[in-house]
Amino acid sequence: MSDEMSSPLLLGAEVPDDPPAMARGQQTVAILGSGDFSRSLAVRLVACGVSVVVGSRCVKRIAPGLFPDAVELSSQEGAVVKAQRLVVLALFPEHYPSLLGIRAALAGKVLVDVSNAMELGSGVSSNAEQLAELFPESVVVKGFNVISAWTLQTGTQDGSRQVLLCSDSVEGKSEVAQLARLMGFHPVDSGDLRQSRVLETMPLRLFPSWRGPLLATFLLFLFFYAYGFLRDLLLPYLAHGRDGFHRLALALPNESLPNVALVALALVYLPGLLAAWLQLWRGTKYQRFPRWLDGWLLRRKQLGLLGFLCAALHAVYSLCLPLRTATRHRLINAAYSQVKAGVEEPWDESGVWRSDLYLSCGVLALGILSLLAITSLPTVGNVLTWREFTFVQANSRNTQTHT
Repeated sequence: MSDEMSSPLLLGAEVPDDPPAMARGQQTVAILGSGDFSRSLAVRLVACGVSVVVGSRCVKRIAPGLFPDAVELSSQEGAVVKAQRLVVLALFPEHYPSLLGIRAALAGKVLVDVSNAMELGSGVSSNAEQLAELFPESVVVKGFNVISAWTLQTGTQDGSRQVLLCSDSVEGKSEVAQLARLMGFHPVDSGDLRQSRVLETMPLRLFPSWRGPLLATFLLFLFFYAYGFLRDLLLPYLAHGRDGFHRLALALPNESLPNVALVALALVYLPGLLAAWLQLWRGTKYQRFPRWLDGWLLRRKQLGLLGFLCAALHAVYSLCLPLRTATRHRLINAAYSQVKAGVEEPWDESGVWRSDLYLSCGVLALGILSLLAITSLPTVGNVLTWREFTFVQANSRNTQTHT
């Protein structure tokens, strides 16, 4: 009952402190394996004041100077015996059965599995679950698998600070979380050991939440680019023989990007309106949204950032327009036509006002969109209260809609 009450209500919550916390130098951590991850983890633990013993099947094969002098090298069984509770398995999963000979020594220990899956969608149990089946008398905790050896060596300045943990034992998870905090990382509770199937495939996924928004943005750009090509280049060429294909490289993308930015911004706020209408139609807010709408709501941030990227590229492209050779030729031809017509000062009052207002609204819209993008960053959003965040988002949205 105590384990159920102490478990976090929400997955992804920070693992709470469980006194007494791990003190520096009061616990010996065993690391089985002598590879790159084992060496980086040992260096990091020694720097944090933790006693480390590395266990290997053949200690003589470890090159001198590979590990710090403070790290003790021993056999696998000797390292496990010297460890008080935590044993990090920096081994390939196929080598886990080789530890069955020291099963008695591993009984009661907390085994930290740092391995990852070899492929997506294998359909079998995770490495951590297989490890728990091999050693039922030990506590298996999945963790540190999303932390690279480089991050362990350089510290928390480079790379992610989050350490995702999952286990069926709250006590084991708490002990590993204390070790992660001591190393300067931020432990996050990801649930029971079944969640290790998700954790082990995370390093194999490349921007999973960005695929849909990237595809949508790319298709929108192709649509507006193809539409502009047909309307402004191909049809005039077929009808009147005007050759404007030099606009393909710069002018036409510059005309397509703001349209993509506007549609992407509309796609950010449209699912919120659909969700509100659906809740009113159902008469309750406690029913789950359809899967497509739920995925759309979860990817609004990515769509907004891609819209900001398109708007920023449009601004850069617009600044490059006066540098084009075609623009210089057009200015020379306009000056020649003016001199030939005998016009001294061709001032267009309405045209000047129109261009200045257009540029002013564009700069204002880009500034507001930049503010929205900045407040969506985790480092900025974490220092804002919910009222401040909604104030910036709502008022910026309304202002940008009117501009």
